[in-house]
Amino acid sequence: MFLYMVAELSAMQQIVGALTGMDGLPAIIVQAVVTTIYTSLGGFKISFITDNIQAVMVFFLVTVATITIGVKTNVDRSLIDSSGLLNPTLLGWQLLYILPVAVLTNDFFLSNFWIRTFASRTDKDLFIGVSSASVIVLVILTLVGVTAPREDGSIAFFLLLETLPSWVVGIVLVMTVTLSTAAFDSFQSAMVSSASNDLFRNKLNIWVIRAGIVALIFPVVVIALKAPSILQIYLISDLVSASTIPVLVIGLSDRFYWWRGFEVVIGGLGGILTVFIFGTIYFGNALDGAKLILLEGGLYANDWSAFGAFVAAPFGGLLWGFGALVVRLSFQWLIAKIKGQRFDSLDKPDYLTRPRIVDANEYTDSGDITAADEGVVTSHPKGKFF
Repeated sequence: MFLYMVAELSAMQQIVGALTGMDGLPAIIVQAVVTTIYTSLGGFKISFITDNIQAVMVFFLVTVATITIGVKTNVDRSLIDSSGLLNPTLLGWQLLYILPVAVLTNDFFLSNFWIRTFASRTDKDLFIGVSSASVIVLVILTLVGVTAPREDGSIAFFLLLETLPSWVVGIVLVMTVTLSTAAFDSFQSAMVSSASNDLFRNKLNIWVIRAGIVALIFPVVVIALKAPSILQIYLISDLVSASTIPVLVIGLSDRFYWWRGFEVVIGGLGGILTVFIFGTIYFGNALDGAKLILLEGGLYANDWSAFGAFVAAPFGGLLWGFGALVVRLSFQWLIAKIKGQRFDSLDKPDYLTRPRIVDANEYTDSGDITAADEGVVTSHPKGKFF
């Protein structure tokens, strides 16, 4: 989420510069200050309100952009064939694998998505919301994606809008700022929630957490100003998630009750290490192998480096994870033999052999337990690391 906050501010700075020619620093400072203030005071409820505003702004942005681009933009159709943009390319086939892996695994890491998932009243509401959003996002990405490559592809859509009348640019700028603000406060709310719940188990005062998030804004702004590419920021996050999520989701199934946190940690780190090993072999030197972890060449290097990285990350993570499993079980078996104890590391945990407790969540008190017919999800005991 830290990287996504950096990407949001970096994009905001570049868009303001592209549309107005002005320095984007004041804009991102104001955005960071304003969102921090109202998010700290209003919490996640205010984020829901801004999300509704965001949805309206997206609709009008797409509508205005579609109409004005269709009316004001002239495309010489005779140049389409000669441009080669419609021809199949190696990169195009690679992206059929890279993008699904990157987006799917990275969404597991985004707490703002999970918060909205848990806030859904029923599974039906969640299904309707996700289905509707998928159609809308498809339309938006299609519009943005056909704006053709430019010297900075991450903001090519806005570089195209720059050629439109001033009143259109003004409307787009206002909508863009609103959209960026709504997205940024969602990341802030998600970070507060994750820090409070996941790190401190809701035992630390929420205002201490919020103060920490405020302090975190300063490095976010600094890094956003120095960020060379929005796409590279997302790719780094995608590569980390591609390394970690495959070994993580194994533990979500009761069938793999023997999977522990040790395997997840080793597998995640091993996935990153596998990318380094692949890069070192592919480029022939360790320096370029290390640079591949940061994907400095982006997706458009016209070689197999980015594709190889996104293959090495998940599969390497799984190999390291299962290797860690063998090491852990061997160690525990050896300790059991030395101490003359029974080897029980592969025994089913108690919650799989007895009726589950219906509870609001694993942190609620016994007085909060409710009946199963009220639609409350059953919870499991905390997992083990080793």
